[in-house]
Amino acid sequence: MMEINTRLKKLIASSGNPIHYQLYTDDGLVLLNDFIGKKLKIEFTGNIYCKSCGRPTKKSFSQGFCFPCFRDAPEAAPCIIRPELCRAHLGEGRNVDWEQQHHNQPHVVYFATSSAIKVGVTSIANIPTRWIDQGASSAVIFAKTPNRNLAGQIEVELKKYFTDKTHWQKMLRNDVMQIVNFNEAFDLVQTSVPDGLRKYLSLDSTIFNGHFPVLRYPEKISSFNPEKVSYIEGILTGIKAQYLMFDAEKVINIRKYEGYEVVIT
Repeated sequence: MMEINTRLKKLIASSGNPIHYQLYTDDGLVLLNDFIGKKLKIEFTGNIYCKSCGRPTKKSFSQGFCFPCFRDAPEAAPCIIRPELCRAHLGEGRNVDWEQQHHNQPHVVYFATSSAIKVGVTSIANIPTRWIDQGASSAVIFAKTPNRNLAGQIEVELKKYFTDKTHWQKMLRNDVMQIVNFNEAFDLVQTSVPDGLRKYLSLDSTIFNGHFPVLRYPEKISSFNPEKVSYIEGILTGIKAQYLMFDAEKVINIRKYEGYEVVIT
Protein backbone atom coordinates (compact mmCIF):
# COMPACT_ATOMS: atom_id res chain seq x y z
CA MET A 1 0.00 0.00 0.00
CA MET A 2 1.35 3.42 -1.00
CA GLU A 3 0.80 6.38 1.33
CA ILE A 4 1.29 10.00 0.28
CA ASN A 5 1.35 12.98 2.65
CA THR A 6 0.96 16.29 0.84
CA ARG A 7 -0.79 19.64 0.54
CA LEU A 8 -3.18 19.61 -2.37
CA LYS A 9 -2.33 21.65 -5.45
CA LYS A 10 -4.09 22.00 -8.78
CA LEU A 11 -3.62 18.89 -10.87
CA ILE A 12 -1.11 19.19 -13.70
CA ALA A 13 -2.87 18.29 -16.93
CA SER A 14 -1.29 17.65 -20.31
CA SER A 15 -2.78 16.87 -23.71
CA GLY A 16 -3.11 13.28 -24.76
CA ASN A 17 -5.64 10.63 -25.64
CA PRO A 18 -6.57 10.38 -22.88
CA ILE A 19 -5.43 13.54 -21.08
CA HIS A 20 -2.71 12.90 -18.48
CA TYR A 21 -3.14 14.10 -14.91
CA GLN A 22 -0.32 14.42 -12.41
CA LEU A 23 -0.59 15.07 -8.67
CA TYR A 24 1.95 17.18 -6.76
CA THR A 25 3.43 15.37 -3.75
CA ASP A 26 6.33 16.11 -1.40
CA ASP A 27 8.31 13.41 -3.22
CA GLY A 28 7.55 14.52 -6.77
CA LEU A 29 4.78 14.09 -9.33
CA VAL A 30 2.50 11.06 -9.41
CA LEU A 31 0.58 10.05 -12.57
CA LEU A 32 -3.03 9.72 -11.42
CA ASN A 33 -4.12 7.93 -14.59
CA ASP A 34 -2.38 4.83 -13.22
CA PHE A 35 -4.84 4.72 -10.31
CA ILE A 36 -8.04 4.76 -12.36
CA GLY A 37 -9.95 1.54 -11.67
CA LYS A 38 -8.22 1.13 -8.30
CA LYS A 39 -9.23 1.96 -4.75
CA LEU A 40 -8.10 5.35 -3.49
CA LYS A 41 -8.60 7.19 -0.21
CA ILE A 42 -8.01 10.90 0.44
CA GLU A 43 -8.12 11.83 4.12
CA PHE A 44 -8.01 15.45 5.27
CA THR A 45 -5.90 16.15 8.36
CA GLY A 46 -7.71 19.40 9.22
CA ASN A 47 -4.65 21.55 8.48
CA ILE A 48 -4.98 24.25 5.81
CA TYR A 49 -2.15 26.36 4.37
CA CYS A 50 -2.32 29.38 2.07
CA LYS A 51 -1.23 28.46 -1.45
CA SER A 52 0.31 31.90 -1.90
CA CYS A 53 2.28 32.60 1.30
CA GLY A 54 2.24 29.13 2.88
CA ARG A 55 0.96 30.30 6.26
CA PRO A 56 -1.53 28.14 8.19
CA THR A 57 -5.09 29.42 8.00
CA LYS A 58 -8.34 28.35 9.65
CA LYS A 59 -10.33 29.10 6.49
CA SER A 60 -9.52 29.03 2.79
CA PHE A 61 -10.69 31.82 0.48
CA SER A 62 -11.11 31.64 -3.31
CA GLN A 63 -9.57 28.18 -3.81
CA GLY A 64 -6.62 28.31 -1.48
CA PHE A 65 -5.79 31.78 -0.12
CA CYS A 66 -5.60 32.99 3.46
CA PHE A 67 -7.59 36.18 3.97
CA PRO A 68 -4.62 38.63 3.73
CA CYS A 69 -3.52 37.07 0.41
CA PHE A 70 -7.10 36.95 -0.87
CA ARG A 71 -7.22 40.69 -0.13
CA ASP A 72 -3.76 41.65 -1.42
CA ALA A 73 -2.18 38.99 -3.68
CA PRO A 74 -2.23 39.68 -7.44
CA GLU A 75 -3.31 36.07 -8.08
CA ALA A 76 -6.58 36.86 -6.27
CA ALA A 77 -7.27 40.29 -7.80
CA PRO A 78 -10.77 41.00 -9.18
CA CYS A 79 -9.43 41.01 -12.75
CA ILE A 80 -8.75 37.26 -12.46
CA ILE A 81 -12.53 36.78 -12.63
CA ARG A 82 -13.32 39.95 -14.58
CA PRO A 83 -10.45 40.54 -17.05
CA GLU A 84 -12.00 43.77 -18.31
CA LEU A 85 -10.96 45.31 -14.95
CA CYS A 86 -7.27 44.58 -15.56
CA ARG A 87 -4.98 47.63 -15.50
CA ALA A 88 -1.67 45.93 -16.20
CA HIS A 89 -1.40 47.68 -19.58
CA LEU A 90 -1.44 50.97 -17.64
CA GLY A 91 1.40 49.85 -15.39
CA GLU A 92 -0.96 49.36 -12.45
CA GLY A 93 -2.12 46.46 -10.26
CA ARG A 94 -1.65 44.84 -6.86
CA ASN A 95 1.87 43.87 -7.87
CA VAL A 96 3.09 45.70 -10.96
CA ASP A 97 5.89 43.25 -11.77
CA TRP A 98 3.52 40.27 -11.49
CA GLU A 99 0.91 42.04 -13.62
CA GLN A 100 3.47 42.79 -16.33
CA GLN A 101 4.64 39.19 -16.37
CA HIS A 102 1.19 37.59 -16.42
CA HIS A 103 -1.44 40.07 -17.63
CA ASN A 104 0.32 42.56 -19.87
CA GLN A 105 0.99 39.62 -22.17
CA PRO A 106 -0.83 38.11 -25.18
CA HIS A 107 -4.26 36.77 -24.29
CA VAL A 108 -6.94 34.91 -26.20
CA VAL A 109 -10.72 34.89 -26.21
CA TYR A 110 -12.15 31.45 -26.89
CA PHE A 111 -15.22 29.29 -27.23
CA ALA A 112 -15.30 26.13 -25.11
CA THR A 113 -18.12 23.61 -25.22
CA SER A 114 -19.65 21.42 -22.59
CA SER A 115 -23.44 21.53 -22.19
CA ALA A 116 -23.38 24.89 -24.02
CA ILE A 117 -20.96 27.16 -25.87
CA LYS A 118 -19.03 29.20 -23.30
CA VAL A 119 -16.92 32.30 -23.92
CA GLY A 120 -13.74 32.76 -21.93
CA VAL A 121 -10.40 34.57 -21.60
CA THR A 122 -6.96 33.28 -20.73
CA SER A 123 -3.29 33.90 -21.37
CA ILE A 124 -2.12 32.40 -24.65
CA ALA A 125 0.52 30.55 -22.62
CA ASN A 126 -2.28 28.80 -20.71
CA ILE A 127 -3.69 26.95 -23.72
CA PRO A 128 -4.81 24.11 -23.71
CA THR A 129 -4.50 23.79 -19.91
CA ARG A 130 -7.35 26.24 -19.33
CA TRP A 131 -9.70 24.18 -21.50
CA ILE A 132 -8.74 20.93 -19.78
CA ASP A 133 -9.30 22.52 -16.34
CA GLN A 134 -12.83 23.44 -17.44
CA GLY A 135 -13.60 19.96 -18.74
CA ALA A 136 -14.21 21.28 -22.26
CA SER A 137 -15.30 18.75 -24.85
CA SER A 138 -14.04 21.06 -27.59
CA ALA A 139 -12.64 24.57 -27.83
CA VAL A 140 -11.31 27.09 -30.32
CA ILE A 141 -9.61 30.51 -30.22
CA PHE A 142 -11.37 33.34 -32.04
CA ALA A 143 -9.49 36.44 -30.85
CA LYS A 144 -5.92 37.32 -29.85
CA THR A 145 -5.08 40.51 -27.97
CA PRO A 146 -1.84 42.06 -26.64
CA ASN A 147 -3.13 42.23 -23.05
CA ARG A 148 -5.80 40.92 -20.65
CA ASN A 149 -7.92 44.07 -20.58
CA LEU A 150 -8.69 44.01 -24.31
CA ALA A 151 -9.58 40.33 -24.20
CA GLY A 152 -11.90 41.13 -21.28
CA GLN A 153 -13.61 43.89 -23.26
CA ILE A 154 -14.40 41.42 -26.05
CA GLU A 155 -15.69 38.88 -23.53
CA VAL A 156 -18.02 41.45 -21.93
CA GLU A 157 -19.69 42.11 -25.28
CA LEU A 158 -20.17 38.40 -25.95
CA LYS A 159 -21.57 37.53 -22.52
CA LYS A 160 -24.79 39.06 -23.84
CA TYR A 161 -25.10 36.05 -26.16
CA PHE A 162 -23.00 33.25 -24.64
CA THR A 163 -22.56 31.96 -21.10
CA ASP A 164 -19.26 32.51 -19.32
CA LYS A 165 -19.88 29.69 -16.84
CA THR A 166 -19.49 25.90 -17.04
CA HIS A 167 -22.41 23.87 -15.67
CA TRP A 168 -20.18 21.55 -13.66
CA GLN A 169 -22.80 18.89 -12.88
CA LYS A 170 -23.68 18.45 -16.55
CA MET A 171 -19.99 18.49 -17.45
CA LEU A 172 -19.30 15.64 -15.01
CA ARG A 173 -22.27 13.63 -16.28
CA ASN A 174 -20.92 14.15 -19.80
CA ASP A 175 -24.19 15.83 -20.76
CA VAL A 176 -22.46 17.79 -23.51
CA MET A 177 -23.25 19.24 -26.91
CA GLN A 178 -22.98 16.63 -29.63
CA ILE A 179 -23.03 19.04 -32.58
CA VAL A 180 -21.09 22.31 -32.38
CA ASN A 181 -20.92 24.97 -35.09
CA PHE A 182 -18.08 27.33 -34.22
CA ASN A 183 -18.41 29.12 -37.58
CA GLU A 184 -21.99 30.08 -36.78
CA ALA A 185 -20.94 31.33 -33.34
CA PHE A 186 -18.11 33.34 -34.90
CA ASP A 187 -20.55 35.00 -37.32
CA LEU A 188 -22.39 36.33 -34.29
CA VAL A 189 -19.09 37.52 -32.80
CA GLN A 190 -18.26 39.59 -35.86
CA THR A 191 -21.56 41.42 -35.76
CA SER A 192 -21.54 41.92 -31.98
CA VAL A 193 -18.04 43.21 -31.21
CA PRO A 194 -17.48 47.01 -31.49
CA ASP A 195 -15.44 48.25 -34.45
CA GLY A 196 -12.40 49.10 -32.32
CA LEU A 197 -12.03 45.49 -31.20
CA ARG A 198 -12.73 43.67 -34.47
CA LYS A 199 -9.10 43.82 -35.61
CA TYR A 200 -8.30 41.20 -32.94
CA LEU A 201 -10.82 38.68 -34.30
CA SER A 202 -9.82 35.60 -36.28
CA LEU A 203 -11.30 32.12 -35.94
CA ASP A 204 -8.50 29.60 -35.45
CA SER A 205 -8.54 26.55 -37.70
CA THR A 206 -7.29 24.27 -34.90
CA ILE A 207 -9.99 22.84 -32.66
CA PHE A 208 -9.17 21.27 -29.29
CA ASN A 209 -10.95 18.04 -28.39
CA GLY A 210 -10.88 16.85 -24.79
CA HIS A 211 -10.45 13.11 -24.26
CA PHE A 212 -10.69 12.58 -20.51
CA PRO A 213 -9.64 9.43 -18.63
CA VAL A 214 -13.06 8.27 -17.44
CA LEU A 215 -14.24 4.66 -17.11
CA ARG A 216 -17.84 5.59 -16.36
CA TYR A 217 -19.67 8.88 -15.99
CA PRO A 218 -22.00 9.36 -13.00
CA GLU A 219 -25.76 9.58 -13.33
CA LYS A 220 -26.04 11.26 -9.93
CA ILE A 221 -23.35 13.41 -8.31
CA SER A 222 -22.46 13.70 -4.63
CA SER A 223 -19.92 16.49 -4.08
CA PHE A 224 -17.42 15.92 -1.26
CA ASN A 225 -17.16 18.41 1.61
CA PRO A 226 -14.33 17.85 4.15
CA GLU A 227 -16.16 19.98 6.71
CA LYS A 228 -18.81 17.23 6.91
CA VAL A 229 -16.71 14.09 6.37
CA SER A 230 -12.92 13.94 6.79
CA TYR A 231 -12.22 11.55 3.92
CA ILE A 232 -13.40 10.33 0.54
CA GLU A 233 -12.63 6.83 -0.71
CA GLY A 234 -13.67 4.31 -3.31
CA ILE A 235 -12.74 3.14 -6.78
CA LEU A 236 -11.33 6.01 -8.83
CA THR A 237 -13.53 5.84 -11.94
CA GLY A 238 -12.32 8.94 -13.76
CA ILE A 239 -10.79 12.42 -13.87
CA LYS A 240 -12.31 15.37 -15.68
CA ALA A 241 -11.48 19.06 -15.36
CA GLN A 242 -10.06 19.18 -11.80
CA TYR A 243 -12.49 16.59 -10.45
CA LEU A 244 -11.76 13.08 -9.26
CA MET A 245 -14.71 10.69 -9.59
CA PHE A 246 -15.17 7.82 -7.12
CA ASP A 247 -17.45 4.85 -7.79
CA ALA A 248 -19.04 6.99 -10.53
CA GLU A 249 -21.01 9.19 -8.12
CA LYS A 250 -18.81 10.78 -5.44
CA VAL A 251 -16.67 13.65 -6.76
CA ILE A 252 -14.07 16.02 -5.33
CA ASN A 253 -12.79 19.23 -6.90
CA ILE A 254 -9.06 19.16 -6.15
CA ARG A 255 -8.57 22.79 -7.11
CA LYS A 256 -11.20 23.92 -4.59
CA TYR A 257 -9.11 22.43 -1.78
CA GLU A 258 -5.65 23.69 -2.72
CA GLY A 259 -3.56 24.10 0.41
CA TYR A 260 -5.44 21.45 2.39
CA GLU A 261 -3.17 18.85 3.97
CA VAL A 262 -4.13 15.28 3.11
CA VAL A 263 -3.00 11.68 3.39
CA ILE A 264 -3.62 9.66 0.22
CA THR A 265 -3.57 5.85 0.23
